[in-house]
Amino acid sequence: MPEEPEIETENLHEAIKEELEREGGSFLKQISLTTAILAILAALASLQAGDTVNTALVLKTDATRLQSLASDQWNYYQAKGIKAAIQEASLSAWLANGKEPPARFTEKISRYVEEQKEIQDKAREKERERDEKLLESDHFLHRHHGFANSVVLFQISIALGAVAALTRSRLVWFGSLAAGGTGIAFFAWTMLH
Repeated sequence: MPEEPEIETENLHEAIKEELEREGGSFLKQISLTTAILAILAALASLQAGDTVNTALVLKTDATRLQSLASDQWNYYQAKGIKAAIQEASLSAWLANGKEPPARFTEKISRYVEEQKEIQDKAREKERERDEKLLESDHFLHRHHGFANSVVLFQISIALGAVAALTRSRLVWFGSLAAGGTGIAFFAWTMLH
């Protein structure tokens, strides 16, 4: 029975420990690099999400302004209709008394009807512009949701990367990469559409 081991275990333990530290250092560098890239992408997606929601809000505000202008035009349209009805009532009173009404009544009725057509066209144009703004706003809100979803996936990925670094678990890191890849897909799809 030998008194001393033939292989020096103290040097072996040190060699294994150094190899694990080197291997772990390389792994941590990989996690750090991918997490930094994902953080950059998260920042870009966050900026895009903010920009698209701000644009959508500006368009919604503009649509509200156009709706107000259209409503003003419709009120003006109704006022002209009331004026025309008053002129028609006055005309009828003259005719009911068997008298010839002054020409101004028929002239005003014709003028009010003609003005109503112009006002109606303006009101419908404002409503068309409003509808265009609302559609454009909805498009930007849809894009905002795509960017916001990618931000969430990037944040999850970064959190998983931190857990992978603390536990030195490759499986968790692969989960981080999967979440980050899905975030990249959402980000790219939203950018292109």
